[in-house]
Amino acid sequence: MKLLFVRHGDPDYRIDSLTEKGHREAEYLADRLVNVDAAAYYVSPLGRAKDTAAYTMKRLGKSAVECEWLREFAPLVERPDAMGEKRIAWDWLPQDWLAEERFLEEKHWYEPQIFEAAKVREEYEWVTSHFDALLAEHGYRREGRIYRAENANNDTLLFFCHFGVECVLLGHLLHISPMVLWQGLCAAPTSVTTVVTEERRKGIASFRMSSFGDISHLYVKGEPPAFAARFCECFENENERHD
Repeated sequence: MKLLFVRHGDPDYRIDSLTEKGHREAEYLADRLVNVDAAAYYVSPLGRAKDTAAYTMKRLGKSAVECEWLREFAPLVERPDAMGEKRIAWDWLPQDWLAEERFLEEKHWYEPQIFEAAKVREEYEWVTSHFDALLAEHGYRREGRIYRAENANNDTLLFFCHFGVECVLLGHLLHISPMVLWQGLCAAPTSVTTVVTEERRKGIASFRMSSFGDISHLYVKGEPPAFAARFCECFENENERHD
């Protein structure tokens, strides 16, 4: 089985939709995805993801199943340098999150008090349990760290979602703390990440990422990637996001 995770197009967070550039990106993405023979399509309930998916779904004459758990990963925390302010769980300064060893560990990253107060673990388990239930419907039942291939198949599932929740799902499949992925990876708007099963012994499957954040559909059209999700390359770059 193959899983495709698509981040929404360049966002306009004020109206939970897309910028003019984001709509172009979603159109170029559709040119690519219409050639994917997917068995099922799933979409976040948030406007920017649904607006991105709409271009592909219209071209295919299909609809995507809306899943509440595919919304952006919701917990808000008070990071050490901004106490009193609520920010998304992964928006931390490197010098702060790297000082906490538990953030690096698959089974302990949600234990620091700041995450406990925001009920990050509860949200994580809610998301991943629904994800595993969906995979079971498609023939792969999680058992510990592997999946039982009860109905092994070559189907493709396509998810239109968000960077934060994408890293949660990737961490769950690959046994990595999502904090490491949130801080170490950057998925540009409309990027496509591909994860595939490997069944080297009958009935025992694991997932392997074959590509992350692919935006070749933008380069083909001469469309530069949006800066969304990134921070300034150099502190002196005044036209790039600092915080």
